[in-house]
Amino acid sequence: MQQVGLRLHPDKTRIVYCQDSNRRGSYGHTSFTFLGFTFRQRGARNRRGQTFSGFLPARSDAAQKKMNATVRSWKLHYKTTLTLDDLARWINPIVRGWMQYYGAFYRSKLHPLLERINAYLMRFLRRKLKRLRSKKKALQYWRRTVARRRGLFAHWAWVTSLTTAW
Repeated sequence: MQQVGLRLHPDKTRIVYCQDSNRRGSYGHTSFTFLGFTFRQRGARNRRGQTFSGFLPARSDAAQKKMNATVRSWKLHYKTTLTLDDLARWINPIVRGWMQYYGAFYRSKLHPLLERINAYLMRFLRRKLKRLRSKKKALQYWRRTVARRRGLFAHWAWVTSLTTAW
């Protein structure tokens, strides 16, 4: 690489064994992270629905931690002076960007994050609308809102379910 004028950083550069269903053996390094994606052996399906293992990317754990910290820093459940439309205008560009970038490969890896956003939205609703204090009423309201205004939040295109943490 020095012949072409490039220097490799010794801590950031290594040779990785790209194991998939066609390669056998075991090696010390079988994955690497690049631009927010971790490349490693993962299960996949071909066009006929048959499963195989391939060396594929998905969002990295570091990227997930950063997105989680961002969602926590929003403190959505405390923004009771805002409306759902205001919240949607505020978070949709960010969430849509994550979905477009990290959702290109292994979109299911984003589902826990999107469900966490839903949990914060449910906490927001239960705080803002006092009549939704009971979980049963809150869940009914959630289902009606999602059905009526499906495109309100960008992530509802992929996930409308709720986690039990609300």
